[in-house]
Amino acid sequence: MSEKMVPLSIRELLDRMTTEYKRIERAFTVQEGFKISRYDEWRKKYADSLGEQAVANLSGEDKFLPIFGEKLEVPLGPAAGPHTQMAQNIISAYIGGARFFELKTVQVMDGEELAKCIARPCIKADDEGYNCEWSTELTVEQALEEYVKAWCVIKVIARAFGLGDPDGFVFNMSVGYDLAGIQSEKLDRFIEGLKDASALPIFIDTKNALKEYYPEYTELIDSISPRICRSVTLSTLHGCPPDEIERIATYLLTEKGLHTFVKCNPTILGYEDARAILDKAGFDYIAFDEHHFKEDLQWDDAVKMFRRLQELAESKGLEFGVKLSNTFPVDVKNGELPSDEMYMSGRALFHLTIEMAHRFSQEFNGKLRISYSGGVTQQNVKFLFLAGIWPITMATILLKPGGYSNMASMAYTLRICDYQPFTRTDTDKIAALQKWCMKHPSFRKPIKPMPQRKNGEQVPLFDCYTAPCQGGCPIHQDIPAYVHLVEKEKHQEALKVILQKNPLPFTTGLICSHPCMSKCTRNHYNNLPIDIRGIKYIAACEGYDEIYTKLQKPAPNGRKVAVIGAGAAGLSAAYFLARDGFEVDVFEQSNKAGGIITNVIPDFRISPYFVKWDIALIEKMGANIKLNTPAPSLDRLKADGYEAVVCGIGAYKERNPHITGNVMNVLDFLCTFKNGGFAASGLNDVVVIGGGNTAMDAARAATRIDGIENVSIIYRRTKKYMPADEEELKEALKDGVKFIELAAPIEQKGGKLLCSVMRLGEPDASGRRSPVATDETIEVEADLIVAAIGEEVDNSLFTSYGITADENGRIPFLTEIDGMKVYNIGDSLRSPSTVVECIADAQRAADDIIGTRLEVNIPMEAIPSVMEAIESKRVVDPVALTPISSRCLSCDTVCENCVSVCPNRANAVVEMPDGRREILHIDRLCNECGNCRSFCPYDSAPYLDKLTFFEDADSFASSTQKGFLILDDHTVRVRLDDITDVDLDQPNDLPKDVEVLILTVMKDVALYR
Repeated sequence: MSEKMVPLSIRELLDRMTTEYKRIERAFTVQEGFKISRYDEWRKKYADSLGEQAVANLSGEDKFLPIFGEKLEVPLGPAAGPHTQMAQNIISAYIGGARFFELKTVQVMDGEELAKCIARPCIKADDEGYNCEWSTELTVEQALEEYVKAWCVIKVIARAFGLGDPDGFVFNMSVGYDLAGIQSEKLDRFIEGLKDASALPIFIDTKNALKEYYPEYTELIDSISPRICRSVTLSTLHGCPPDEIERIATYLLTEKGLHTFVKCNPTILGYEDARAILDKAGFDYIAFDEHHFKEDLQWDDAVKMFRRLQELAESKGLEFGVKLSNTFPVDVKNGELPSDEMYMSGRALFHLTIEMAHRFSQEFNGKLRISYSGGVTQQNVKFLFLAGIWPITMATILLKPGGYSNMASMAYTLRICDYQPFTRTDTDKIAALQKWCMKHPSFRKPIKPMPQRKNGEQVPLFDCYTAPCQGGCPIHQDIPAYVHLVEKEKHQEALKVILQKNPLPFTTGLICSHPCMSKCTRNHYNNLPIDIRGIKYIAACEGYDEIYTKLQKPAPNGRKVAVIGAGAAGLSAAYFLARDGFEVDVFEQSNKAGGIITNVIPDFRISPYFVKWDIALIEKMGANIKLNTPAPSLDRLKADGYEAVVCGIGAYKERNPHITGNVMNVLDFLCTFKNGGFAASGLNDVVVIGGGNTAMDAARAATRIDGIENVSIIYRRTKKYMPADEEELKEALKDGVKFIELAAPIEQKGGKLLCSVMRLGEPDASGRRSPVATDETIEVEADLIVAAIGEEVDNSLFTSYGITADENGRIPFLTEIDGMKVYNIGDSLRSPSTVVECIADAQRAADDIIGTRLEVNIPMEAIPSVMEAIESKRVVDPVALTPISSRCLSCDTVCENCVSVCPNRANAVVEMPDGRREILHIDRLCNECGNCRSFCPYDSAPYLDKLTFFEDADSFASSTQKGFLILDDHTVRVRLDDITDVDLDQPNDLPKDVEVLILTVMKDVALYR
């Protein structure tokens, strides 16, 4: 494996592109693209309802935006970066919807010399983006050739593939980083070559090759303009003096005659303002110091310089503007990348960049043109354009699942807008956008840290498609199946799928902690998962009556089990056992079944009748719930014929809060509240101690009690480290609960709570930063303290059964006493746990008693075909041309994240003869950026762990990866555990899947170059 990329020759590139397009009308595995013809069909279809003026605004193929004497079908495209480095990247971006291309920056240092300076992996984009690479890793000469090839190919496929006007796109070169380098012979050849490529051998050869592949477009090919770039974006290194920047820009304007953008760094905002902006948006953990702010271009110098350059450009009949913004240098603090410093992009950068845009627009009264890149998404792209900010470029969103196709919905969104030549930016609209995005969840960092989305497993060489949501669910609920059934309005069938593993559909449909949703791949598209829990609730509501009516108690199997406790764990165990024909008696000492759900969780989170419906289903399955009945002795249970006991007794024993004063346990408080018996006389201020979901419930309940005016939650860490779910924190904030962070209670007296002020220390074993006491104290108004610091298990029942706890006070899952198996599940096993964890424990115990695991039956109509799964990944509705943001992606049928997120197209799909789609890594196209690692649901890196196709013997020999090298038309060199040369015409020992994949690749090898 080498980080060195090897560009495709023009004929290799055309072979791959045309072969794929002839087969499936796609190229370079871009699943969905932008077509002007589709837009025009939409415009004509809706012309009557839109009205004359609207149709005029939506003019079709002749609708362009003028820029630099050229024209744009859409003012959108990739920023200088990984998506504009190789010819296939640029072509892929065009297919995806790009029409303005900021080509990757070139500088004097290039090729292997530069590549060796870049730490690998160099990209991490699973949330905000980070990178530690900057300019092209090709040689300058190679970069020039890649840009020429891409220019010519796009001219032809615009017409051949029906994508748009061959003259409807613009290439913008990018150069850096100092005047001496830009004036060097190497870069001068590059600049002049892009200004006029007519004499370049690559230009001539590319046109000749295109005529071979597209002879019907000979006239178009002959007319391809050699004037590839009329404009340039100047990129400078941090610390570049203002006079040097001005000298370079002046040179580009006067000596090279290029329309010029000067790229600005966010450091121009000043350290204090940048820090405050990121903190306000929730990105307070991003670390940086003041040194770049002091060394980089300052605001006053920039304003004066840009006024002079504006005047100079105008005198030369050229355009001048600023590019906002460069990526932002920050410190590597948590091993994000193997570097000391990295460059930030994405949604965190948006807040800094839009502030820069606002300041420049205000300072120049809208007359300074802004080329924009920084956190562009479907949610903000239209508002940027309507504020007069264009062209708009992006990188981070293209590094996420969907890849180049993520531009398609944005392209249609902008194409529908009214087009007017640039006159000015609208400062008020920029300010409004800035304010809106500061509140929008897609642009703010969540309160809680991003959850781990890896499944902890090694990616297999074959058949790697998996549903992350299902893997993240403790009961491995068949989520894609029931989601697809609900989409088809087959609610009864969906509920049947749910009930196979989950006997509490209403409870989990309303209050499940839904770890599945944090794993949902849809998070990577728009920071929001599909509403898996809500879809389950719909299935329960719509499918319950018919299923309940038809449900028959299974035939008895002659075996008998006792269940102690009618909470979530006990009820679930009873359901699973009764379903298998067991006689199941549930002993519940209270007068209600449901445990914590019934007795503690407030009705504003789940209404009692939903819990009753879940319990009714369990009873109809055959479970016998005995209320007001304490647990019998083990001897009594044996005498009554029970072969096993399942204990789901919960955790109700209160912990000592070590606080003096008016203190009430949270379970007592919530039980009293739920039963309507809480009197708030004389209690104006209530303080809840704790940071879990139960603390949130208590605080929210307190806000609903007449007489209580102020409710606070005190926690010794910050909200970020609270164990409560994100949505529960948000609901508490919405209900007016005040959060007092970094405070540890000492005593309550005289309506005051004395607290020790804490600070955050080093992370502890839980991964959270430890609270460390300071010498400071604060007082908080508090008439009542509700202690929500967790509960303990009362082990007295187990002790009576002769079972002893371990050194940590825990009772084991299974203990056998005199032939009687005693199982411990739920809260009493884990300490306070979630409903779905209780169900998982119940299934584990039931499976052990039954002796076999349940075989799940998924109806065929719940399983999408491969084509349906591919269609589910569309980002644009094909009829309305509007964004799709909430459809299940069918990851367990087709995932291919690693394919879509690779800028270089180095991960490819091999369609096997049996219809399976397998992943092949292409060595020559990979620069080890590592982006596919971020989005593989496995704890793996596809660029290292999938079967690899090597182009030559040297590349094969320098790698240790599993893969193969084609030696001739029937012989391959294969490395699995060992290296073997295999004659495929003869019997061999290759695994069947490996042999079939290699033969498939050899049959159409052009597809994999």
